[in-house]
Amino acid sequence: MAFAHRLRHSLLALTLLFASGAAAAQTTAHDFTFTAIEGGELPLRQYQGKPVLVVNTASFCGFTHQYEGLADLWAQYRDRGLVIVGVPSNDFGAQEPSSNDEIQHFCEVTYGIDFPMTAKVHVKGEAAHPFYTWAAAELGRVAVPRWNFHKYLVSPEGKLVDWFSTVTSPTSKRVTRAIEELLPPEA
Repeated sequence: MAFAHRLRHSLLALTLLFASGAAAAQTTAHDFTFTAIEGGELPLRQYQGKPVLVVNTASFCGFTHQYEGLADLWAQYRDRGLVIVGVPSNDFGAQEPSSNDEIQHFCEVTYGIDFPMTAKVHVKGEAAHPFYTWAAAELGRVAVPRWNFHKYLVSPEGKLVDWFSTVTSPTSKRVTRAIEELLPPEA
């Protein structure tokens, strides 16, 4: 009797272990939700079927000019399905001290940004947004943001397919080639 009870308990434990492992293995970017910069939810699942470039941003950084490249990328590929999501963060050099309203105004007026932006979040450390914690677990420590304008490319299925460091321009051949591989052919 005791053996049967232990066996049943062990089988239950194994079942739960495999079920939780399978659930973790099935996590995609589409499982995460940000808060939109203007308020309300910004679920990444709304972009299922489209490639997404997730970029942590800052308004007072030596790389802030990359907003221009992001705007160009958005203009070039949005009609083919690309989504860019800007993620303001004050994690590096306190270079995004502004409020969400101020960030949004700056991006719209200075760079004409109209792609989706999230409310300001942490992208590193224990307080990091769950998307960034997941990305670090998926791609390893080498792919963790080390500064502003770090980029993650998400496939239409929600898988992380590549990452690009701060110094990689959003309009570089490496980035555009990776995006084009995920887009449907031009009509």
